[in-house]
Parts: sequence; structure tokens; C-alpha cells
Amino acid sequence: MPTAADARLEVARLIGRQVQRKPDSVLGLATGSTPVGVYALLAEMHARGELDFSRVTSFNLDEYVGIGPEHPASYRYYMDENLFRRINIRRENTYLPDGMTADIPGHCAAYEEAIRRAGGIDLQLLGVGGNGHIAFNEPGSSLASRTRLKTLAPQTAADNARFFPDPTKMPLHVITMGVGTVMEARQCVLLATGANKTDIVARFVEGPVSAFVPASVLQLHPNAVIVLDEAAAAKLVNSEYYRWVYDHKPAWQRV
Repeated sequence: MPTAADARLEVARLIGRQVQRKPDSVLGLATGSTPVGVYALLAEMHARGELDFSRVTSFNLDEYVGIGPEHPASYRYYMDENLFRRINIRRENTYLPDGMTADIPGHCAAYEEAIRRAGGIDLQLLGVGGNGHIAFNEPGSSLASRTRLKTLAPQTAADNARFFPDPTKMPLHVITMGVGTVMEARQCVLLATGANKTDIVARFVEGPVSAFVPASVLQLHPNAVIVLDEAAAAKLVNSEYYRWVYDHKPAWQRV
């Protein structure tokens, strides 16, 4: 996509088409700075009467351990502010890991079971960290991993510290869906924008599949869509071919 705004619109259209095609879709949702614009677009589409989320179920990728939903840096708070309060999704159909649970292993198993009971995730929205993590699956994570406790890598902690009023109180542990959990989604849509993602985009899109670049596992997914702006795509060797493919997609494949 030429710009970050174009990339966000493309992803919003993909999600919107999923909800229109299947009103009871199960969406996997991400947090962080990248999806904010996508959620704003989805809220606008809902306000215009284009999208009805009343039958949608959502599962978020992750949550910090040790902070509750009222904490302004929690992902429940983020989702409420950026999306859930702006659309007509039922709160009881929105699932996030519980960072305050007293039984993390039991809670993780229950989260996996809730996804199975819902019929699995139809579309999983993803971002990618500067070190290649998806969800909070840091480099070295098993490509077959399930929802579990993870310790943040120093780079991830440094990148996310800006979201905490006092960075010294940022949790270093999270509950996250595993790579294997993510890969079971029927479609994965990863959005990356900006020159700061150039190097990692080149590594996970065109480099070898490796647990040390967790996002590279998407090369093995049968229906993974990677949406980039020109800045993020700057180091892709085959970028001209990717543009040619996009421009010549058959009508039924277009957003």
C-alpha cells in the first residue's frame, strides 16, 4: 500500500468483509499502536450502518500479568476505549486473558477451550514486534506453542514501556496465545507500517522460517495476508512482484 493510511483501510476492509460474509464471525484481535487506526475505521463503518457486530465473538491475543481491566495500560482497557465501546459487540462475547488470575496454567487451558467452543478463530489480526514476535511469542518460542505465560524480551519491554505512566512498573510477564494457537486461525492478517519495521518485515516475509523470527511461521499458513505500506516494504527483494500480483488479483479475491 502506498501509505500507512491505505494499509489500515485495506485491513479494515478485510475485517469488514469477514463480518459481512459471516455475521457470527470469531475475530482474533491485537493491541498496540498499529491496530488503533484499523479499529477507528471499523467503528466508523459501524456508525454508517455498514457493519453489525452484535453476533461477533472476539478473542484477544494477550494481556499483562498483574494488572486489572481498569488499569489504563491493560489490554481490556485498550480494547474498550478503541473499539468495544464504539460498536455493538456484546461484552460477554469479548474475551481477553485475565492478568489477575490466581491460576495461570488453568486459565490458559480454559482460554484455549473457549476458542474451541466458539468454533475457532475465523480471522486473526496481527502486528509484528521489532524482534519478530507475534502476540507476545518472543524469539525462541516454540512454533507449536499454546496459550501460556511468557516473559518479555528486553527489546519488547523497552518498546512497550511508553504505554505506562511509570515505565519502572511495567509488568515483565504476560499471558499470550501461542504460535500454534495463532496458526489455527482460518485466516491471519498481519499489518506492519513505517520504516522502523523495514528490517523485520524483510526477515519474516522472505527469510527462513525460524522460531527466532516467530512471525516467519506465517509463511506456512495457507491463508496469511501481509499488509504493508511502502516504508515497511522497502527492503523486500520481490516487492515488484508482490505489487504486480496485487494489481492483477481476480475480482473474487479483492477486498
